[in-house]
Amino acid sequence: MATSQWARRHQLLYGGGVLLFFLVLLLPIIFYITYTPASCFDGKLNQSETDVDKGGTCVLLDERYVQPHAVLWSRTFAVRDGFYNAVAYIENPNQNAGVLDAVYQFKFYDEKNILIAERFGRTSIIPEKVFPIFEGRIDTGNRIPARTTFGFVNDFKWERMKDTTVGLTVINEKVSDIGTTPRVDAELYNTTVEPFTDISLVATLFDASGNAFASSRTLVQNVEPGEKKSITFTWPEPFADEIARIDIIPLAPPAIAQ
Repeated sequence: MATSQWARRHQLLYGGGVLLFFLVLLLPIIFYITYTPASCFDGKLNQSETDVDKGGTCVLLDERYVQPHAVLWSRTFAVRDGFYNAVAYIENPNQNAGVLDAVYQFKFYDEKNILIAERFGRTSIIPEKVFPIFEGRIDTGNRIPARTTFGFVNDFKWERMKDTTVGLTVINEKVSDIGTTPRVDAELYNTTVEPFTDISLVATLFDASGNAFASSRTLVQNVEPGEKKSITFTWPEPFADEIARIDIIPLAPPAIAQ
């Protein structure tokens, strides 16, 4: 009887030891296979996030902590034969916070407040910058726009971003042919050690009261480090106003900030 009990205890101890051995061996493997480290894509509020997968160290930002952008003004400028250019000036006060893809809409109304044309487009909201959004050759069917509105029509996805045009400056502006076909010449200067490609530049002209009265756009395919590239903006008809200020702003999609 005693021998039987001893054998049973021996079997239990042996079985328990074997079980403990496999648990010690397998638990780290099971943990390694099933463990998912906290990330900005796990659908959970963790790390330093202020909302699920937003804020903290995540690229996607919590909208509650982002300052609102502002549409400073939007206007339409006659070009020729019933065609118009339109510009809106946008201010994003957020440092290192932008939107890669924003859908916008211009609307154009006549003097009776009747909608005569509209134009949709896509742009980026550039961090910590006042920048123009330009639309050219808008056909209003020979009706004259008396009022222009601008607005964004999609929900923004704010992300941690940086302005990619830092280091690009516009120098040596020169105005000519004011009485016939006005022209603005300048140089785009790359002050950095990196090349730039696909740069859009918008020139906006202002009168002495600070009112914009003309705008145009040009594209530069590439500008090498230290290079100064000539840029030109033209208009087909003389201006009714005298130029007091010229804004020429380089534009490019922002990049995700690391």
